[in-house]
Parts: sequence; C-alpha cells; structure tokens
Amino acid sequence: MSLMNQMGKPKKTEITEKLRQEINRVVSKYLEQGIAELVPGVLFIDEVHMLDLECFAYLNRALESNLAPIVVLATNRGMCEIHGTDFRSPHGIPVDLLDRCMIIRTQPYSLEEVAQILAIRAQIEGISLGDDALPALAEIGGRTSLRYGPLRRCVSQQRLLALVSSVAGSKASECFVEVANTIA
Repeated sequence: MSLMNQMGKPKKTEITEKLRQEINRVVSKYLEQGIAELVPGVLFIDEVHMLDLECFAYLNRALESNLAPIVVLATNRGMCEIHGTDFRSPHGIPVDLLDRCMIIRTQPYSLEEVAQILAIRAQIEGISLGDDALPALAEIGGRTSLRYGPLRRCVSQQRLLALVSSVAGSKASECFVEVANTIA
C-alpha cells in the first residue's frame, strides 16, 4: 500500500438495509441457539425536541425490533413545532411516537436536597466546606440550577477555595447567572 493511500481518509459508507437485516438475522439465530444473550441497553436522548421527522421515523421503526434498547427521551419544552416542520406537538415529538411514551414529570429539588447533593459532590471532590458555605451554595443552587450549579462550576474552574469561606454566598453569586437573566 502506498504512502498516499495510507494518508487518505478511510472511505465512509452508509450501512445498507440489507446488511442490517443480515446482522439481525445472525443475532436472532445466535439468540435462539443460546450462543448469545441479549442484554438490552439504554439510549438516552436529551433535547429530543431538536430531532427532525426523519429521526423520529427511524426511532419508531427501531423500537419495533426485539433488539431495541430502552429509550429515554428528555426535553423541557411544552407545545412546540416538530423540528423542520410547521406541525405543533407536545414536547416537539410526533403524536404517533408520543402515544408510545410514558411521560414522567419531574419536580425541582428542595433546598435540603440541593444541600445534600452539593455535600456529596464536595466529598467526592475531596473539598471541605465551611459551616456557612454549604447553605450559601445550596441557596444559589436552588435559586439557579444544579446543572450549572455553584459547586460544579467552581470545582471545574479551580475557584472553590476562594469561595468556600464566610463570604461564600456573596462571592459565589457573582459566578453564576440564572437562565432567566440571560434572555434580553
């Protein structure tokens, strides 16, 4: 093989439907013979409202297979357009797929739960929090979000030591912006 061929990008091809069917046939045969065991996986799709109709059609078809994983769809949208269309649907998910879903409503954490989560995270990170720091950080996490929460951001930015003191609340508040305040 020449040096030029080795440096070239490998050729990418799409997996054909015929190849998929052949693989499914072989896997099914192995399952029937006891050679293989099916261990279902989990497919987590966040921001599912961003998928288009083609993706939803593929998901619908894939869910029909006995090899289909458990699928968890997550979104924070109510009624919105299905991406790339003019159709409005709950959560931006086509109704035919939505009918097959179990909707699990989540609730915000209480202040005590936020404090517990931050305490566990601090322990995992090997950080000792002052007596007044944890309540102050928990209040910020409860008011804003744990996704971009105080301890997570501070640890990742190596600034926690400067914040974990008696002035933790006032200093930490300057590092975080509430989502509602980012919209002009």
